[in-house]
Amino acid sequence: MLDDRKAAILYAVVQEYISTAQPVGSGRVARSPGIDASPATVRSEMAALSEQQYLIQPHTSAGRVPTVKGYRFFVDQWRRRSPAPVLPAADRQQVNEFFAVSHGGFESILSDTTGLLSDLTDWTAVVVAPSPAAATVRSAQLVELSGGVVMVVAVMSNGVIEKRTIDVPADTSAEVVADASQRLARRVVGRTLAEIDDGDEPDDRLLAAAIAALGEARAHREVFVGGTSKLAAAFDAVEQLSEVLGLLEQQLVVVTLMRRVIDGGRRVAIGDETGVPSLAECSLVLAPYSAEGTDGGAIGIVGPTRMDYPQALSAVAAVSSRLGSALGDA
Repeated sequence: MLDDRKAAILYAVVQEYISTAQPVGSGRVARSPGIDASPATVRSEMAALSEQQYLIQPHTSAGRVPTVKGYRFFVDQWRRRSPAPVLPAADRQQVNEFFAVSHGGFESILSDTTGLLSDLTDWTAVVVAPSPAAATVRSAQLVELSGGVVMVVAVMSNGVIEKRTIDVPADTSAEVVADASQRLARRVVGRTLAEIDDGDEPDDRLLAAAIAALGEARAHREVFVGGTSKLAAAFDAVEQLSEVLGLLEQQLVVVTLMRRVIDGGRRVAIGDETGVPSLAECSLVLAPYSAEGTDGGAIGIVGPTRMDYPQALSAVAAVSSRLGSALGDA
């Protein structure tokens, strides 16, 4: 537990480092608002904070920079001070204007939202679609493609369109496909994916395969990523950037990571708190959102540990609160 003076000094160091990206010296901290101490006293306190692993000194005679522990202290302190973060007026207007315009269907809204959040924070945005398991099937059909392939298409009540392909014998006729399509609709329309069992249709392999394909969609969550190019400025090493971008392409990993952080009661995961080695120099700022008839999704940004956490938390909170309503109206 830090005393009030150490807490104020640490908070000032993190604020300054976020703003300048330069190691912070005691003289600058001593001039910060709310710091009633001489540079010598601040220097002594910063040395103590380094011993407690809140700060680190990159090299002799340099100022200090925050560690993961230091950032965590800053974030927790800021959230206690600002339980209801508010965006600046210009950013609020941008959010309002974005959601006042129609973006088309469900997937278009989610994809466009990554652009909005990336613009607001200047980092990479990630949106995980809600699970379709709780949404009901509005319509379902089988569409005959070429070369012994049939596509199962289901339109969900939340606007998601689930598509799965299944292999069929090459001599399967159009009439057989059309008949199975009608029976599939009777079987699944009005039910949720969670209510659709795989079915045991030994005399109708096509229908059984279609139902099984829809069953696989229960666990599927689409991931939308925007603003990946904005991470390039955060990393000096190309290999490190490649690792981060490669991870963002692994949808199951992204979904699992975001849900683990949110389900753990956190909105921010810093550095090694993510549990993912390739994100050791990154932070996640996340928020859940929900739309009617869905098991909620998640929204957030990925940036360097030296990000503007207050601005990021405010932006993610503002966008997530509007996104659920927008999806309900889509």
